[in-house]
Amino acid sequence: MSAERTAPILITPGEPAGIGPELAVRIALDRSDDGLVLVADPDLIERTAHRLGRPARVIGADEPGGGDRIRCVPVALSRPAEPGRLDPSNAAYVLQTLDEACTRLNGGRAAALVTAPVHKGVINDAGIPFTGHTEFLADRAGVDRVVMMLAADSLRVALATTHLALREVPDAVTTVSLERTLSILNHDLVERFGIERPRIVVLGLNPHAGEGGHLGREELDVIEPLLARLRGRGLDLVGPLPADTAFVPARLTDVDAVLAMYHDQGLPVLKYAGFGHAVNVTLGLPWIRTSVDHGTALDRAGTGTADIGSLEAAVDLALELVSRKGETTTKPQMNTDERG
Repeated sequence: MSAERTAPILITPGEPAGIGPELAVRIALDRSDDGLVLVADPDLIERTAHRLGRPARVIGADEPGGGDRIRCVPVALSRPAEPGRLDPSNAAYVLQTLDEACTRLNGGRAAALVTAPVHKGVINDAGIPFTGHTEFLADRAGVDRVVMMLAADSLRVALATTHLALREVPDAVTTVSLERTLSILNHDLVERFGIERPRIVVLGLNPHAGEGGHLGREELDVIEPLLARLRGRGLDLVGPLPADTAFVPARLTDVDAVLAMYHDQGLPVLKYAGFGHAVNVTLGLPWIRTSVDHGTALDRAGTGTADIGSLEAAVDLALELVSRKGETTTKPQMNTDERG
């Protein structure tokens, strides 16, 4: 661990019956010098390590790691977890790991959080209202607005709306909501990613970005007037652009992020481009949170065949963002008439 960073990077392994515990154990052993601390059931971690053929000893979060020692904040399972078999009795455990991580982050006892996948269905089956990591972390951090962004290499896609039924999206695309989303996105690209003046492409909601109002008026009534006003405040915004052509490589030159209006408008492209090494980042939190780009993969749990690439990328990005705090990168600016 860097001498300049004494607070650890926390990892929550997510659903105990999924691939998260295996991935967390592997990265904790492989990256023992990076100051990683798991927030999990110690017995689950030791059993998982033994099953992987890499026996490990779970130690306290404040003890020195390295070798076969895995640092851990202990949270007890309700019942032993079996790979591939969901158990609603362990749903509360999953949220307790997240809650403990948030407590440490809010108290300045951790530098960042990396999360493995949870299974929203089994948490809801246990009678616990839960819509996802993003909303849970926002509540625990005491903020009323966050932005989900996925990154794969130089491609970054943020979302104006996240876990909504498609029929609810148009009503959610309001001037107030979009302005807050763009403000958070621009702010964190500057403060977290060190980009001095981010260039953001904004997609239209409707096919062909509304076709001049013939295929919907959200672009004319909401998106275009807001972008014009925010450009007047100095934001570098392009759009609204039709989603079907916005991801053409030539259009993404010198673009720092794309804002999609809804989940499945932007993420299929991002995951096609980088699935397996893409990272989910929650913007707008007072601390850094990254996550994997995949689900619990119950069919692979316990087999030792899960791909660790996305978790490695999430840890790498968390470390990069922690080390980059306060830095900015100057880049060339476009002429005003080139910004769309």
